Amino acid sequence: MATKCKTIYLDCFAGISGNMLLGALIDIGAPEELLRAELAKLPVTGYELSITRVDKGGISALYLDVRVDDAGHHHRNLADIMNIIEQSALTPVVKETSKQIFTRLAEAEARVHGVPVDEIHFHEVGAVDSIVDIIGVAWAFDYLGVEQIYASRLHVGSGFVKCCHGLIPVPAPATAELLRGIPFYQGDIAKELVTPTGAAVVATLGRGYGPMPDGFISSHVGYGAGTWDLDIPNVLRLYLGEIPADAISGQIEGQDDKPYLVVEANIDDQNPELYSYIMDKLFAAGALDVWLTPIIMKKGRPATKLSALLLEDCQAKIAEVILEETTSIGMRFYPVTRAIANREFIVVGLPWGDVKVKISSYQGKICNVAPEYEDCRKIAEELGLPLKVIQHLALKEAMSFC
Repeated sequence: MATKCKTIYLDCFAGISGNMLLGALIDIGAPEELLRAELAKLPVTGYELSITRVDKGGISALYLDVRVDDAGHHHRNLADIMNIIEQSALTPVVKETSKQIFTRLAEAEARVHGVPVDEIHFHEVGAVDSIVDIIGVAWAFDYLGVEQIYASRLHVGSGFVKCCHGLIPVPAPATAELLRGIPFYQGDIAKELVTPTGAAVVATLGRGYGPMPDGFISSHVGYGAGTWDLDIPNVLRLYLGEIPADAISGQIEGQDDKPYLVVEANIDDQNPELYSYIMDKLFAAGALDVWLTPIIMKKGRPATKLSALLLEDCQAKIAEVILEETTSIGMRFYPVTRAIANREFIVVGLPWGDVKVKISSYQGKICNVAPEYEDCRKIAEELGLPLKVIQHLALKEAMSFC
Protein backbone atom coordinates (compact mmCIF):
# COMPACT_ATOMS: atom_id res chain seq x y z
CA MET A 1 0.00 0.00 0.00
CA ALA A 2 1.31 3.43 -0.95
CA THR A 3 2.52 5.58 1.93
CA LYS A 4 0.40 8.66 2.57
CA CYS A 5 1.69 12.09 3.60
CA LYS A 6 -0.53 14.12 5.93
CA THR A 7 -1.07 17.46 4.21
CA ILE A 8 -2.81 20.77 4.79
CA TYR A 9 -4.14 22.97 1.99
CA LEU A 10 -4.95 26.60 2.87
CA ASP A 11 -7.67 28.28 0.81
CA CYS A 12 -6.82 31.96 1.29
CA PHE A 13 -9.69 33.59 -0.61
CA ALA A 14 -10.06 36.09 2.27
CA GLY A 15 -6.39 36.25 3.20
CA ILE A 16 -4.58 34.71 6.15
CA SER A 17 -3.45 35.88 9.57
CA GLY A 18 -1.95 34.06 12.51
CA ASN A 19 -5.18 33.95 14.51
CA MET A 20 -7.22 32.85 11.47
CA LEU A 21 -4.84 29.95 10.89
CA LEU A 22 -4.77 28.91 14.54
CA GLY A 23 -8.58 29.12 14.72
CA ALA A 24 -8.88 26.87 11.66
CA LEU A 25 -6.44 24.36 13.15
CA ILE A 26 -8.54 24.15 16.31
CA ASP A 27 -11.64 23.76 14.15
CA ILE A 28 -10.20 20.63 12.52
CA GLY A 29 -9.19 18.98 15.76
CA ALA A 30 -6.30 20.60 17.62
CA PRO A 31 -7.72 20.56 21.20
CA GLU A 32 -8.23 23.98 22.77
CA GLU A 33 -7.39 22.74 26.26
CA LEU A 34 -4.06 21.28 25.11
CA LEU A 35 -3.24 24.50 23.25
CA ARG A 36 -3.78 26.48 26.44
CA ALA A 37 -1.58 24.05 28.36
CA GLU A 38 1.21 24.41 25.79
CA LEU A 39 1.02 28.20 25.76
CA ALA A 40 1.25 28.16 29.56
CA LYS A 41 4.78 26.76 29.14
CA LEU A 42 5.90 30.12 27.73
CA PRO A 43 7.49 32.68 30.07
CA VAL A 44 4.96 35.22 28.80
CA THR A 45 2.16 36.88 30.74
CA GLY A 46 -0.24 39.76 30.29
CA TYR A 47 -2.70 38.23 27.87
CA GLU A 48 -6.03 36.42 27.76
CA LEU A 49 -6.93 33.91 25.05
CA SER A 50 -10.54 33.99 23.83
CA ILE A 51 -11.86 31.35 21.39
CA THR A 52 -15.44 31.70 20.21
CA ARG A 53 -17.58 30.36 17.37
CA VAL A 54 -18.87 33.12 15.10
CA ASP A 55 -20.83 33.45 11.86
CA LYS A 56 -18.99 34.99 8.91
CA GLY A 57 -21.17 35.35 5.83
CA GLY A 58 -23.16 32.26 6.72
CA ILE A 59 -20.08 30.15 7.55
CA SER A 60 -19.51 28.94 11.10
CA ALA A 61 -15.88 29.63 12.05
CA LEU A 62 -13.69 29.83 15.14
CA TYR A 63 -12.47 33.29 16.08
CA LEU A 64 -9.33 33.37 18.20
CA ASP A 65 -8.53 36.64 19.94
CA VAL A 66 -5.46 37.36 22.06
CA ARG A 67 -6.37 40.19 24.39
CA VAL A 68 -3.20 41.86 25.66
CA ASP A 69 -3.09 44.22 28.63
CA ASP A 70 -0.78 47.23 28.73
CA ALA A 71 2.00 45.21 30.36
CA GLY A 72 1.96 42.78 27.46
CA HIS A 73 3.02 45.27 24.78
CA HIS A 74 6.76 45.05 24.34
CA HIS A 75 9.08 45.93 21.49
CA ARG A 76 11.15 42.77 21.26
CA ASN A 77 14.03 41.94 18.97
CA LEU A 78 14.71 38.51 17.49
CA ALA A 79 17.09 37.52 20.30
CA ASP A 80 14.40 38.30 22.89
CA ILE A 81 11.89 36.07 21.11
CA MET A 82 14.44 33.26 20.68
CA ASN A 83 15.10 33.40 24.42
CA ILE A 84 11.38 33.19 25.18
CA ILE A 85 11.10 30.10 22.99
CA GLU A 86 14.26 28.44 24.35
CA GLN A 87 13.32 29.08 27.98
CA SER A 88 9.94 27.37 27.50
CA ALA A 89 9.14 23.69 28.04
CA LEU A 90 7.89 23.27 24.46
CA THR A 91 9.00 20.26 22.44
CA PRO A 92 12.12 20.62 20.25
CA VAL A 93 10.01 20.37 17.07
CA VAL A 94 7.68 23.19 18.12
CA LYS A 95 10.63 25.32 19.21
CA GLU A 96 12.43 24.84 15.90
CA THR A 97 9.36 25.57 13.75
CA SER A 98 8.56 28.70 15.77
CA LYS A 99 12.14 29.97 15.48
CA GLN A 100 12.15 29.40 11.72
CA ILE A 101 8.98 31.49 11.29
CA PHE A 102 10.22 34.34 13.49
CA THR A 103 13.60 34.34 11.74
CA ARG A 104 11.91 34.59 8.33
CA LEU A 105 9.83 37.46 9.65
CA ALA A 106 12.86 39.27 11.08
CA GLU A 107 14.78 38.91 7.83
CA ALA A 108 11.87 40.44 5.89
CA GLU A 109 11.61 43.38 8.29
CA ALA A 110 15.39 43.90 8.09
CA ARG A 111 15.30 44.09 4.28
CA VAL A 112 12.42 46.56 4.38
CA HIS A 113 14.15 48.87 6.87
CA GLY A 114 17.67 48.39 5.51
CA VAL A 115 19.21 47.35 8.83
CA PRO A 116 20.82 44.15 10.21
CA VAL A 117 18.45 41.51 11.55
CA ASP A 118 19.63 41.95 15.14
CA GLU A 119 18.60 45.62 15.04
CA ILE A 120 14.99 44.86 14.16
CA HIS A 121 12.37 45.53 16.82
CA PHE A 122 9.16 43.84 15.85
CA HIS A 123 6.72 46.35 17.40
CA GLU A 124 3.24 44.90 16.69
CA VAL A 125 4.68 41.74 15.17
CA GLY A 126 6.74 40.98 18.27
CA ALA A 127 3.87 41.61 20.64
CA VAL A 128 2.37 38.85 22.75
CA ASP A 129 -0.47 38.13 20.34
CA SER A 130 1.91 37.24 17.50
CA ILE A 131 4.06 35.11 19.79
CA VAL A 132 0.95 33.20 20.83
CA ASP A 133 -0.25 32.84 17.22
CA ILE A 134 3.05 31.57 15.82
CA ILE A 135 3.88 29.18 18.64
CA GLY A 136 0.27 27.98 18.73
CA VAL A 137 0.36 27.26 15.00
CA ALA A 138 3.69 25.42 15.32
CA TRP A 139 2.27 23.30 18.13
CA ALA A 140 -0.96 22.51 16.24
CA PHE A 141 0.94 21.40 13.13
CA ASP A 142 3.04 19.07 15.29
CA TYR A 143 0.03 17.75 17.22
CA LEU A 144 -1.88 16.98 14.02
CA GLY A 145 1.16 15.32 12.43
CA VAL A 146 1.20 17.66 9.42
CA GLU A 147 4.03 16.87 7.00
CA GLN A 148 3.28 19.15 4.02
CA ILE A 149 1.59 22.54 3.71
CA TYR A 150 0.26 24.03 0.48
CA ALA A 151 -1.70 27.23 -0.13
CA SER A 152 -3.82 28.87 -2.79
CA ARG A 153 -3.04 32.25 -4.28
CA LEU A 154 -3.30 34.76 -1.45
CA HIS A 155 -5.93 37.52 -1.46
CA VAL A 156 -4.01 40.35 0.21
CA GLY A 157 -6.59 43.15 0.02
CA SER A 158 -5.89 46.74 -1.00
CA GLY A 159 -5.71 50.33 0.26
CA PHE A 160 -3.68 51.44 3.27
CA VAL A 161 -3.25 50.26 6.83
CA LYS A 162 -2.20 52.28 9.89
CA CYS A 163 0.82 51.14 11.89
CA CYS A 164 3.32 52.71 14.27
CA HIS A 165 5.11 54.29 11.26
CA GLY A 166 1.89 55.84 9.88
CA LEU A 167 -0.12 54.81 6.82
CA ILE A 168 1.47 52.12 4.67
CA PRO A 169 0.16 50.42 1.52
CA VAL A 170 -1.43 46.99 1.43
CA PRO A 171 0.25 44.57 1.35
CA ALA A 172 2.44 45.97 4.10
CA PRO A 173 6.13 46.17 3.08
CA ALA A 174 7.15 43.24 5.28
CA THR A 175 4.26 41.19 3.91
CA ALA A 176 5.23 42.04 0.33
CA GLU A 177 8.79 40.97 1.07
CA LEU A 178 7.61 37.66 2.54
CA LEU A 179 5.40 36.98 -0.48
CA ARG A 180 8.23 37.13 -3.00
CA GLY A 181 7.84 34.03 -5.16
CA ILE A 182 4.30 33.39 -3.88
CA PRO A 183 1.32 34.27 -6.12
CA PHE A 184 -1.12 36.80 -4.67
CA TYR A 185 -3.74 39.28 -5.84
CA GLN A 186 -5.26 42.47 -4.41
CA GLY A 187 -8.95 42.44 -5.35
CA ASP A 188 -11.45 45.15 -4.46
CA ILE A 189 -11.57 44.86 -0.65
CA ALA A 190 -9.89 47.87 0.96
CA LYS A 191 -8.52 46.00 3.98
CA GLU A 192 -5.29 44.25 5.00
CA LEU A 193 -6.24 40.60 4.52
CA VAL A 194 -2.78 39.05 4.76
CA THR A 195 -0.81 40.01 7.86
CA PRO A 196 2.97 39.71 8.24
CA THR A 197 2.43 36.82 10.65
CA GLY A 198 0.22 34.94 8.21
CA ALA A 199 2.63 35.61 5.35
CA ALA A 200 5.59 34.43 7.46
CA VAL A 201 3.95 31.07 8.18
CA VAL A 202 3.07 30.50 4.52
CA ALA A 203 6.51 31.62 3.29
CA THR A 204 8.38 29.51 5.82
CA LEU A 205 6.38 26.27 5.72
CA GLY A 206 4.56 26.34 2.35
CA ARG A 207 5.71 23.80 -0.26
CA GLY A 208 3.60 24.99 -3.19
CA TYR A 209 1.07 27.66 -4.12
CA GLY A 210 -1.93 27.56 -6.44
CA PRO A 211 -4.53 24.82 -6.99
CA MET A 212 -4.76 21.83 -4.66
CA PRO A 213 -1.76 19.55 -5.22
CA ASP A 214 -2.25 16.47 -7.39
CA GLY A 215 -3.48 13.45 -5.47
CA PHE A 216 -4.69 15.44 -2.44
CA ILE A 217 -7.79 14.00 -0.74
CA SER A 218 -9.23 15.92 2.22
CA SER A 219 -10.67 14.34 5.35
CA HIS A 220 -11.45 17.47 7.39
CA VAL A 221 -12.40 21.07 6.59
CA GLY A 222 -12.05 23.85 9.16
CA TYR A 223 -12.62 27.60 9.20
CA GLY A 224 -10.76 30.30 11.11
CA ALA A 225 -12.44 33.69 11.32
CA GLY A 226 -10.86 37.08 10.73
CA THR A 227 -11.78 40.28 12.52
CA TRP A 228 -13.49 42.08 9.64
CA ASP A 229 -17.05 41.77 8.36
CA LEU A 230 -16.65 41.88 4.58
CA ASP A 231 -18.70 41.43 1.44
CA ILE A 232 -17.22 37.92 1.32
CA PRO A 233 -16.92 35.53 4.29
CA ASN A 234 -13.84 36.67 6.19
CA VAL A 235 -12.54 33.20 6.91
CA LEU A 236 -9.53 31.04 6.15
CA ARG A 237 -10.63 27.64 4.87
CA LEU A 238 -8.27 24.82 5.83
CA TYR A 239 -8.34 21.33 4.37
CA LEU A 240 -6.59 18.50 6.21
CA GLY A 241 -5.96 15.40 4.15
CA GLU A 242 -3.37 13.15 2.56
CA ILE A 243 -1.24 12.94 -0.57
CA PRO A 244 0.35 9.69 -1.76
CA ALA A 245 4.04 9.90 -0.91
CA ASP A 246 5.03 9.10 -4.49
CA ALA A 247 3.16 12.22 -5.66
CA ILE A 248 5.57 14.44 -3.74
CA SER A 249 8.77 12.44 -4.02
CA GLY A 250 11.75 14.52 -5.03
CA GLN A 251 10.60 17.72 -3.35
CA ILE A 252 13.21 17.65 -0.60
CA GLU A 253 16.46 19.33 -1.50
CA GLY A 254 19.93 17.85 -1.10
CA GLN A 255 21.65 14.52 -0.75
CA ASP A 256 19.21 11.62 -0.52
CA ASP A 257 20.43 8.64 1.54
CA LYS A 258 17.70 6.19 0.49
CA PRO A 259 18.88 2.86 -1.04
CA TYR A 260 18.58 3.64 -4.76
CA LEU A 261 19.55 1.30 -7.59
CA VAL A 262 19.93 1.68 -11.34
CA VAL A 263 19.05 -1.32 -13.50
CA GLU A 264 20.34 -1.74 -17.06
CA ALA A 265 19.54 -4.23 -19.81
CA ASN A 266 21.09 -4.22 -23.29
CA ILE A 267 18.56 -5.28 -25.94
CA ASP A 268 19.32 -5.80 -29.65
CA ASP A 269 16.46 -8.01 -30.87
CA GLN A 270 13.21 -6.36 -29.77
CA ASN A 271 10.47 -4.58 -31.70
CA PRO A 272 10.90 -0.87 -30.76
CA GLU A 273 7.11 -0.44 -30.68
CA LEU A 274 7.12 -2.28 -27.34
CA TYR A 275 9.27 0.17 -25.42
CA SER A 276 6.51 2.64 -24.55
CA TYR A 277 4.40 -0.16 -23.07
CA ILE A 278 7.39 -1.58 -21.15
CA MET A 279 8.25 1.82 -19.71
CA ASP A 280 4.69 2.20 -18.41
CA LYS A 281 4.93 -1.25 -16.80
CA LEU A 282 8.21 -0.31 -15.11
CA PHE A 283 6.71 2.87 -13.69
CA ALA A 284 3.75 0.86 -12.39
CA ALA A 285 6.20 -1.53 -10.71
CA GLY A 286 7.80 1.35 -8.77
CA ALA A 287 10.47 2.78 -11.06
CA LEU A 288 11.16 6.46 -10.32
CA ASP A 289 12.54 7.12 -13.81
CA VAL A 290 12.98 5.08 -17.00
CA TRP A 291 15.09 5.96 -20.05
CA LEU A 292 16.42 4.53 -23.30
CA THR A 293 19.94 4.96 -24.70
CA PRO A 294 21.06 3.95 -28.22
CA ILE A 295 24.21 1.80 -28.06
CA ILE A 296 26.42 -0.34 -30.31
CA MET A 297 26.92 -3.94 -29.15
CA LYS A 298 29.31 -6.66 -30.29
CA LYS A 299 29.65 -7.29 -34.01
CA GLY A 300 28.58 -3.67 -34.60
CA ARG A 301 24.92 -4.34 -33.81
CA PRO A 302 22.79 -1.24 -33.06
CA ALA A 303 20.87 -1.79 -29.82
CA THR A 304 19.04 -0.06 -26.98
CA LYS A 305 20.04 0.13 -23.33
CA LEU A 306 16.93 0.10 -21.13
CA SER A 307 17.61 1.81 -17.77
CA ALA A 308 15.54 2.61 -14.70
CA LEU A 309 16.05 4.28 -11.33
CA LEU A 310 14.37 2.50 -8.40
CA LEU A 311 14.37 2.00 -4.68
CA GLU A 312 15.97 -1.21 -3.48
CA ASP A 313 12.68 -2.73 -2.31
CA CYS A 314 11.33 -2.63 -5.90
CA GLN A 315 14.20 -4.69 -7.32
CA ALA A 316 12.32 -8.00 -7.60
CA LYS A 317 9.28 -6.43 -9.30
CA ILE A 318 11.43 -4.51 -11.78
CA ALA A 319 13.40 -7.64 -12.66
CA GLU A 320 10.16 -9.53 -13.24
CA VAL A 321 8.87 -6.88 -15.66
CA ILE A 322 12.10 -6.81 -17.66
CA LEU A 323 12.28 -10.60 -17.98
CA GLU A 324 8.59 -10.98 -18.83
CA GLU A 325 8.09 -8.02 -21.14
CA THR A 326 11.41 -7.66 -23.01
CA THR A 327 13.58 -10.08 -24.97
CA SER A 328 16.42 -9.62 -22.46
CA ILE A 329 17.52 -12.66 -20.44
CA GLY A 330 19.50 -10.72 -17.87
CA MET A 331 20.19 -7.31 -16.35
CA ARG A 332 22.60 -5.59 -13.96
CA PHE A 333 21.90 -3.55 -10.85
CA TYR A 334 24.22 -1.08 -9.16
CA PRO A 335 23.71 1.32 -6.23
CA VAL A 336 23.59 5.08 -6.75
CA THR A 337 23.05 8.21 -4.69
CA ARG A 338 21.32 11.33 -5.89
CA ALA A 339 21.15 15.02 -5.06
CA ILE A 340 17.92 16.80 -5.88
CA ALA A 341 16.66 20.36 -6.02
CA ASN A 342 13.73 21.63 -4.02
CA ARG A 343 10.68 21.96 -6.26
CA GLU A 344 7.72 24.27 -5.63
CA PHE A 345 4.82 25.34 -7.80
CA ILE A 346 3.26 28.72 -8.38
CA VAL A 347 0.39 29.64 -10.67
CA VAL A 348 0.65 32.56 -13.08
CA GLY A 349 -2.35 34.09 -14.80
CA LEU A 350 -2.31 34.65 -18.53
CA PRO A 351 -5.21 36.43 -20.29
CA TRP A 352 -6.46 33.04 -21.50
CA GLY A 353 -6.05 30.98 -18.33
CA ASP A 354 -3.75 29.94 -15.50
CA VAL A 355 -0.46 28.11 -16.00
CA LYS A 356 1.31 26.14 -13.29
CA VAL A 357 5.04 26.88 -13.12
CA LYS A 358 7.64 24.71 -11.39
CA ILE A 359 10.41 26.62 -9.62
CA SER A 360 13.46 24.58 -8.69
CA SER A 361 16.09 25.77 -6.23
CA TYR A 362 19.27 24.37 -4.77
CA GLN A 363 21.11 25.66 -1.70
CA GLY A 364 18.84 28.68 -1.59
CA LYS A 365 19.31 29.70 -5.24
CA ILE A 366 16.79 29.28 -8.05
CA CYS A 367 18.24 26.94 -10.67
CA ASN A 368 15.30 26.47 -13.05
CA VAL A 369 11.87 27.93 -13.85
CA ALA A 370 9.65 25.79 -16.08
CA PRO A 371 6.00 26.32 -17.15
CA GLU A 372 4.01 23.08 -17.12
CA TYR A 373 3.80 21.66 -20.61
CA GLU A 374 0.18 20.46 -20.48
CA ASP A 375 -1.15 23.82 -19.23
CA CYS A 376 0.67 25.69 -22.03
CA ARG A 377 -0.35 23.14 -24.63
CA LYS A 378 -4.03 23.46 -23.72
CA ILE A 379 -3.97 27.26 -24.15
CA ALA A 380 -1.96 27.04 -27.38
CA GLU A 381 -4.42 24.58 -28.92
CA GLU A 382 -7.44 26.65 -27.88
CA LEU A 383 -5.99 29.86 -29.33
CA GLY A 384 -4.20 28.40 -32.32
CA LEU A 385 -0.94 30.02 -31.22
CA PRO A 386 2.54 28.45 -31.22
CA LEU A 387 3.21 26.51 -28.04
CA LYS A 388 6.56 28.25 -27.59
CA VAL A 389 4.81 31.64 -27.46
CA ILE A 390 2.59 30.55 -24.56
CA GLN A 391 5.58 29.03 -22.77
CA HIS A 392 7.54 32.27 -23.20
CA LEU A 393 4.68 34.39 -21.83
CA ALA A 394 4.19 32.09 -18.85
CA LEU A 395 7.94 32.15 -18.13
CA LYS A 396 7.99 35.94 -18.33
CA GLU A 397 5.16 36.18 -15.79
CA ALA A 398 6.79 33.65 -13.50
CA MET A 399 10.12 35.49 -13.46
CA SER A 400 8.49 38.42 -11.70
CA PHE A 401 8.07 36.15 -8.65
CA CYS A 402 11.70 35.00 -8.63
